[in-house]
Amino acid sequence: MGLTAKSSGFNVLKESFNIDIEINKPVIALAGNPNTGKSTVFNALTGLKQHTGNWPGKTVTQAQGVFTHNNQDFLLIDLPGTYSLLSNSTEEMIARDFICFARPDLTIVVADATNLERNLNLVIQVMELTDNVVLCLNLMDEARRKKIRIDIEKLSGELQIPVIPTIARENDGLYELKEISYKICTKQIKITPYKMKYSENVEEAVEKVLPLLKTRLNQISDKLNLRWLALRLIEGDKTVLESIEKYFFKLSKNTEGQVLSCGSNC
Repeated sequence: MGLTAKSSGFNVLKESFNIDIEINKPVIALAGNPNTGKSTVFNALTGLKQHTGNWPGKTVTQAQGVFTHNNQDFLLIDLPGTYSLLSNSTEEMIARDFICFARPDLTIVVADATNLERNLNLVIQVMELTDNVVLCLNLMDEARRKKIRIDIEKLSGELQIPVIPTIARENDGLYELKEISYKICTKQIKITPYKMKYSENVEEAVEKVLPLLKTRLNQISDKLNLRWLALRLIEGDKTVLESIEKYFFKLSKNTEGQVLSCGSNC
């Protein structure tokens, strides 16, 4: 499992993200756009078993808490509310880096059922970064009031991830959310999300960048989603390389130059 102490092996992650890692306690990240009821989901799941602080080196509040299901404890990390993972803000960078480098066992994305189209942007981005994703479709009561009908089964089939409808403030659907989280984290269910396919030029560029990344980052290649990293470099995002240096090791100038050159010129 991703961030559990037994399997991570990187003490730096505990220090970098200020997470109270414990053996055999799966870590779940809670992501979502602002105003989706994400904090309500967090509070409903963790109750009084939570505490807050700041993300290391940031003024952004970090909340983490524990919930138990089927005699298994889970550590839930409430990520900052964000519309994307493109690192255009501190909140986006925190959410991106935690999912990418801390590698939680599961990421639950909370979406507003009344504004699903806009919320799906973040869902798709998280699905590009990690396989273990669940969509928590919150505010279903508001959607019904607005006469919005969502075909949950079809949506789940299109995204190829579990979709759990909830009304968090009434605890409706939270048992189902905990149950699917338990099954994924204990490997009873394997998730294979839909992955975006880009234009032929982009896909060819990815194939050129991947071998270089595998060679230059061979020490941590099993800790990173190299396709996702290649896509970010093709976009010209240098912050992801800065994060690699922050959480793992300093890249040589030769490595950084070659990776960026290939990413920008392919």
